[in-house]
Amino acid sequence: MEVNQAKQEHLLALKVMRLTKPTLFTNMPVTCEDRDLPGDLFSQLMRTDPSTIKGAEALMLGEMLTLPQNFGNIFLGETFSCYISVHNDSTKVVKDILVKADLQTSSQRLSLSASNSAVTELKPECCIDDVIHHEVKEIGTHILVCAVSYTTQFGEKLYFRKFFKFQVLKPLDVKTKFYNAETDEVFLEAQIQNITTSPMFMEKVSLEPSIMYNVTELNTVESGEEGESTFGKMSYLQPMDTRQYLYCLKPKPEYAEKAGVIKGVTVIGKLDIVWKTNLGERGRLQTSQLQRMAPGYGDIRLSLEMIPDTVNLEEPFDIICKITNCSERTMDLVLEMCNTRSVHWCGVSGRQLGKVGPSAFLSLPLKLLSSVQGLQSISGLRLTDTFLKRTYEYDDIAQVCVVCPFMNES
Repeated sequence: MEVNQAKQEHLLALKVMRLTKPTLFTNMPVTCEDRDLPGDLFSQLMRTDPSTIKGAEALMLGEMLTLPQNFGNIFLGETFSCYISVHNDSTKVVKDILVKADLQTSSQRLSLSASNSAVTELKPECCIDDVIHHEVKEIGTHILVCAVSYTTQFGEKLYFRKFFKFQVLKPLDVKTKFYNAETDEVFLEAQIQNITTSPMFMEKVSLEPSIMYNVTELNTVESGEEGESTFGKMSYLQPMDTRQYLYCLKPKPEYAEKAGVIKGVTVIGKLDIVWKTNLGERGRLQTSQLQRMAPGYGDIRLSLEMIPDTVNLEEPFDIICKITNCSERTMDLVLEMCNTRSVHWCGVSGRQLGKVGPSAFLSLPLKLLSSVQGLQSISGLRLTDTFLKRTYEYDDIAQVCVVCPFMNES
């Protein structure tokens, strides 16, 4: 709460008060052993104290509300509410009263006045009241500028201003990490830390993807018809605690084949965070557009469109490879397949795949079999560009689990 009055020579007085929710009053318990000199005196006083909870007098718990005694902290994303009152302290009628409230930040000046029209007259002991609300969107020093202009009975025009300075603090620390999968999928890890001094109820943390992506939230566990949050039913974030959120982004089909998605800087989207503090005070933050540097694939990118998770020992299985020309020139490709100790390719090695233009791709079905059980790595593909006589080697493309069908049947 911050109050300021006009000087004595003015007929009007200006008062400004910040509107905030009350807080819970907590009493500091004072206890001692029964054999000490005070005996049971302190315990009796705490039991009769109206601010304590019956049965929990020795704990710092309270159920009484107390009005704020100071201006308090304002955090980015919260709504700043303010009560402005102009009171006629004189014994004369004042005319043409105009009250303006502006908020000055480091980058701009915002008008917060609900009305720009003047009040015709203000009688003695009467007042003009106004409540303003503003969602704080900048960190740092803010100055509330309240200006009052009026006319006396004798036609004299008077004017005065009052300034109220306050700081806007940062409530959350947000850090992001990107993980690129073998496919075009991108995993985003968002680490959110509560850097205030009070707990927060995390109402919503969502990722709004860019136009090129679909997003899947990986922060719930399937439980019945509805998913249950991995953070439990009570989604509270204590002061200085950090919580990790995970999202999977996959390019939409119409953008997946474009070179811009798999090459260069890619816009992912932005995080939308909504929380509540104290007695339901709401705050909201939205990050700027998140960008990640897509991995470089060289001239040719080889990825898998289809591969089984589990295959039988010494039984052929099918995979589908996707070959994309990431260069700016046309290639004439030849495919060679080299067997490894555990994985054997079925088919003719050294066959012509034909010409592949810039940013073009082709799907290539292949057949393999494994002679060793366990988790086996698929390796041994070679692509040769006959134009430049350049060979590209691809090993450890993916893994497949090889099991013995006879053991499963038993």
